[in-house]
Amino acid sequence: MAMTAEDIEKLIKDGLPDAEIEIIDLAGDGDHYKAIITSALFEGKSRIQQHQLVYAALKGNMGGVLHALALETRLPAS
Repeated sequence: MAMTAEDIEKLIKDGLPDAEIEIIDLAGDGDHYKAIITSALFEGKSRIQQHQLVYAALKGNMGGVLHALALETRLPAS
């Protein structure tokens, strides 16, 4: 069973409490998503480290229940 956009958003929010999150269903099939995540926790981290924070928040679901997730990480505007 695939994860819903709401499930993805909740996991990310639990791991990155300050995050603003936009989930886009790329294919309309509930299985291929893009997440745009804005968080101050990304400050000073490389893009890889930012993505690792998101993957950690997903608690091992990436590549299993969550089949495809494109990530775009951002810092909040000053």
